[in-house]
Amino acid sequence: MNRPHLLRILSTSIVLVALTTTATLAQPFTKSEIARWQKQAKQITITRDTWGVPHIYGKTDADAVFGVLYTQCEDDFPRVEENYLDAIGRLAEVEGEAALYHDLRARLFMDTTQAIAIYKKSPAWMKKLLESFADGANYYLYTHPDVKPRLLKRFQPWMPLMFSEGSIGGNISVVSVDKLKDFYEQRKTSWIYDFDKFEREPVGSNGFAVAPSKSATKNALLLINPHTSFYFRSEVHLTSQEGLNAYGAVTWGQFFIYQGFNENCGWMHTSSGADSMDEYLETIEKRDNKFYYKYGNEWKPVRAEKIRLPYKVGNEIQYKDFTMYFTQHGPVVAQKGDKWVTVAMMNTPLEALEQSYLRTKAKGYDSYKEVMKLNGNASNNTVFADRNGNIAYWHGNFMPKRDTKFDWNQPVDGSNPDTDWKGLHSVDELVQIHNPASGWIQNCNSTPFTVSGRSSPTQSSYPTYMAPDAENYRGINAVRVLSKKSIFTLDTLIAAANDPHLAAFDELLPALLSAYKTVSADLANQPAELKDAMQILESWDKNYGVTSVGTALAIFWGEKIQKLARSRVPADKRLDYQTFTAFTIANTTPQEKLTALQEVLTDFTRDFGTWKTAWGDINRYQRLTGNIQESFDDQKPSIPVGFTPSAWGSLAAYGARTAPNTKKRYGYVGNSFVAVVEFGPKVKARSVVTGGQSNKPGNQHFTDQASLYCKGQFKDVWFYPEDVKQHVERTYHPGE
Repeated sequence: MNRPHLLRILSTSIVLVALTTTATLAQPFTKSEIARWQKQAKQITITRDTWGVPHIYGKTDADAVFGVLYTQCEDDFPRVEENYLDAIGRLAEVEGEAALYHDLRARLFMDTTQAIAIYKKSPAWMKKLLESFADGANYYLYTHPDVKPRLLKRFQPWMPLMFSEGSIGGNISVVSVDKLKDFYEQRKTSWIYDFDKFEREPVGSNGFAVAPSKSATKNALLLINPHTSFYFRSEVHLTSQEGLNAYGAVTWGQFFIYQGFNENCGWMHTSSGADSMDEYLETIEKRDNKFYYKYGNEWKPVRAEKIRLPYKVGNEIQYKDFTMYFTQHGPVVAQKGDKWVTVAMMNTPLEALEQSYLRTKAKGYDSYKEVMKLNGNASNNTVFADRNGNIAYWHGNFMPKRDTKFDWNQPVDGSNPDTDWKGLHSVDELVQIHNPASGWIQNCNSTPFTVSGRSSPTQSSYPTYMAPDAENYRGINAVRVLSKKSIFTLDTLIAAANDPHLAAFDELLPALLSAYKTVSADLANQPAELKDAMQILESWDKNYGVTSVGTALAIFWGEKIQKLARSRVPADKRLDYQTFTAFTIANTTPQEKLTALQEVLTDFTRDFGTWKTAWGDINRYQRLTGNIQESFDDQKPSIPVGFTPSAWGSLAAYGARTAPNTKKRYGYVGNSFVAVVEFGPKVKARSVVTGGQSNKPGNQHFTDQASLYCKGQFKDVWFYPEDVKQHVERTYHPGE
């Protein structure tokens, strides 16, 4: 149990879990604490610029951490609290029994006792940051008694160790809650493979880097373009006298810049398909009411741990008891036939948090690479650029060594010792590229073997499990955009990030046009509007646009025909974007393709009064309440958006859907914080966020960036003190 890759989950009694985590989070603030917070607050200065972005200045890094938690709570306390309810496994206490297995999943992989033990053993510099995290949040609650937390009335310094990297889902999110429930409630269900390593985030992210050889100013350029659920991250600037000077996107409740830059370099994380975790099929026997699992020629006892989880019923808290099971590979999360399924994944929260923070102070390529040796990033690829003109890409980071004779995309036999991990690959062994001859790098959650065109890494040089990622239409579009231009500026990099081409329809649309010709003999029986619609689609340039009827017809038709095809995919078959497109074309008839289009025309006429409805009349941006679960209303103001879901190849991703009682679609996921950066003698940058900095309706920063965002336009970033001073909205200390 002492090998680095094994889960080191400490046992804890029911009483300790049920009482300690509740009591310690609800203690009142003491006079000595308040006095200490007030003293520290005086040495922290927060300057809000005219966009509401907080520029936080502190004497120490710990001061900056205190300040950033305070400002995050100012801007959106509900999301700060929500992220920790999720991370520490306490959602059911506010959301009810439906969240119980969500909490169980969190407790299987990490518990508060373990986090507290790690906190106590953390190096002094990290302890200071963790304590300032809690102090900043608690000082906000003390100075804002009108704010009523749903549950967390006190933040603790060990909490970030349970939320140590900023991905929208994190590692455990790929573990099926439904299968977890089936196992722990002993329900027999059919097994459908869904342990999906390819979609850690709903629509992923884009990162571009441009070398000096393709830059008009001979300075490296970087595009930072994460795709998340809307308002998942905020924009901040952290500065201290200890060398911290980082700007970018921070996930609510965390104290490090997750995607951003400093004066020396910048980093963009894209969700990775690099295989950093595995499922094991365990052979189980029950003897004398105890379970044993086979390992080689041995039978080892399954570790059993009892836990009691609270959940809300009405205005009361009830409890449900569980017995959690573990083998040397990890916790039991499902059952397949007569085998138990365990999951092995990275479980080094201190290293993950150290890496997340230390990279924000990197001095350049070598410095950044040194921080990566902590191997604390299990879910991301990295696109990098620095002021010395380096551009680089690493596919994943935490990468276990495995025996290549096994198919690691499938669960492996846990009884075979050969399936054990053999340590970790070094940073130098990862799939990567440094200063490619092509002069550019892109990653859009797709294969690393096209990141730099002809200069890309060679697939045969690496084990298959390192990069099982397929190509997708965003990746295809990114290669096209970056290959065709010889010189880039910040403006043309923004244009590249917003390139409107929808590459999926380069394949799908010809199939529809062919279907139309195939049934031409029956055209006399086809409605006249179908002929008109086909003419629009035939002349459509396959680019999105708010005034484009072709965009609306193509996307709604694509959704219908893919839904039909999806019902015909065998249960055990996994398809990436491109192979699913090919499957859709091959497994729907010409008449079905035309019928789907006719249904779109009928739907549009019913819902919008005419089938000739432009994409922007349907695809909208609206922010009404600031709630985590936003509501939408066709009768209230909204903004047209040209961007489309990323599945069609839209680099500027925009996932939208109808809400109850709406006909129009409203965005909820996609482009979030987006920035372009130039690393010259002085950093130049521009950025935009979804909507604005504040979650409060009526605040001037609730939607002040919405118009820019929807048009693909950016604001200037104020990075240097002399620039910030010219654009000050308010300067204050925490608590004022």
